Amino acid sequence: MPAGLETDVAVPTLLPPQIPALLFRNGSSYSYAPRSPSRPPMLDWWPYQQEQQQQQFQSLQQPMQLKVRQSGNVSRSFRRLFTASGKQPGSTSSSRHTARSPIQLTFRALGGTGIGAGAGGLFCGPSNAFQLRLWPLSSSSSRLAAKNQQKTVLILMSNTGGGHKASAEALKQAFQEKYGGKYKVLIVDVWKEHTPYPFNQLPDSYSFLVKHSILWRMTYHTIQPRFMHIPYFNTVYTFVNRHLSEAFDYYDPDIVVSVHPLMQHIPTRVLAARAKRLGRAAPAPFATVVTDFTTCHNTWFCKDVNKCFVPTEYCKQLGKRMGLTEQQLVMYGLPIRPIFSKPLPAQPILRRRLGLLPNKPAILLVGGGEGMGKLQATVDALDARLQGSAQIVVICGRNKQLLGRLKTHKWQGGSHIIACGFVDNIHEWMAASDVIITKAGPGTIAEALISGLPILLNGNVPCQEEGNIPYVVDNGVGTFETDPEKIADIMADWLSPANKAKFKMMARRSKALGRPQAVYQIVHDLAVLANEVGAAAKQTVDIVSVAVGKARRCCDGSRTQQMPVGQLAVA
Repeated sequence: MPAGLETDVAVPTLLPPQIPALLFRNGSSYSYAPRSPSRPPMLDWWPYQQEQQQQQFQSLQQPMQLKVRQSGNVSRSFRRLFTASGKQPGSTSSSRHTARSPIQLTFRALGGTGIGAGAGGLFCGPSNAFQLRLWPLSSSSSRLAAKNQQKTVLILMSNTGGGHKASAEALKQAFQEKYGGKYKVLIVDVWKEHTPYPFNQLPDSYSFLVKHSILWRMTYHTIQPRFMHIPYFNTVYTFVNRHLSEAFDYYDPDIVVSVHPLMQHIPTRVLAARAKRLGRAAPAPFATVVTDFTTCHNTWFCKDVNKCFVPTEYCKQLGKRMGLTEQQLVMYGLPIRPIFSKPLPAQPILRRRLGLLPNKPAILLVGGGEGMGKLQATVDALDARLQGSAQIVVICGRNKQLLGRLKTHKWQGGSHIIACGFVDNIHEWMAASDVIITKAGPGTIAEALISGLPILLNGNVPCQEEGNIPYVVDNGVGTFETDPEKIADIMADWLSPANKAKFKMMARRSKALGRPQAVYQIVHDLAVLANEVGAAAKQTVDIVSVAVGKARRCCDGSRTQQMPVGQLAVA
């Protein structure tokens, strides 16, 4: 011990102040501890306690290696330190724990950490200053860093049909448009990318089952009842929970969003177990966005989600029957790409831009992403029946063979026919058309409603799209027919001058059912969940609660026991 500094000074009536080193020639600083008759003072000279504090830092901040499986056999390790702030090493937050001199602690307490830290730095010594940084007010610089921190939105989908991916892309585009770079939106096919064989074959098996409708109906209806799909999910959980937990560790989302019926029950259970393992206050918030209009499989509805966004009242009532509450269920509509909510040029301008005739009604025939259905037979029937009184636009998708045949075909009826492959401006083609012929996919129906088009449905995927047919028919915005000859007759009837008023009324009803703002409303609620529930869920329960308790006890004048220097606000 340096000469002349032999003893501590007891000041029993005051809290112990901290004296900056600038006031002493030898560069030392010291603090006063209240002396208790029954025990010696716990605080001593700073130069002799700095080494002790460093040792306690190292013992408390033990890294936990999290091996995260990536594609192939490559693994990646992350070093996670359990600090009071919950931040990773290298974070820009002001809450990082590093050894500081008393003068640094004093000025940091006064300048950056508010009333609580100021009291800790000035009156309670360096160890309790660390504790009091969490109470009663957090650091303004910490709040600023948290406010500016980019949050992660993890969207779970599976490429089983184009509707799920389209809804996920619509949500991502709306996040980017509405909030810019504040949110990092990741779309992940979690079954294909983060589960072992055979579960990673789900998208391929779906394509096979849909082509064999009997097998698909059997599969669909077998797991429809809860007493069937709950045991099924419990069994699958035992095989995939480790892989999904590693995936969530890798992405560390502030909110998880599912746009697929098989991605509720297992992910919510994995997130709950992960939160318990990490000692967090709660799992990351979870939201379901239902992408079916009416025929919703029961697996869409899980009681463990924070929110479930449904497109129709029918889906909302089904969710209630499956045990979800009124607060969990939110009805906005189907999330459609934001481009459909934007104003477009007048129809004559669009027709001239797209190569359509200005004065003839336009029929839009959509075959889906794969160009499936009786497209060529339907075009032949329309050409023969209408005899050039209308023009036809055929969207072939990825069916290049069909596209080649249509472009080289000579039409006997003299109709003006335009054939396109996969297009990214379907909103313009819809706005330039008068009526649409398509299968009963919920996304295309929602887009047609926003565009104000009467709809003729010419096919559907068994089970989940069957309920979309009565939705269109019962609302008076279209009809259903699969035979190409009868489709041509219906088109001739709708476009005849005698039914012009009836056709316009159908278009007005269609426009009234469209909900172009639904995607923005959903994204707004998701952002609120990520900011409020997501931020609270990332707090570590044992660290924060113990720290606050210790901070309050150290300021209690009736308590004489003092925390040793270097003991941090960690459990």
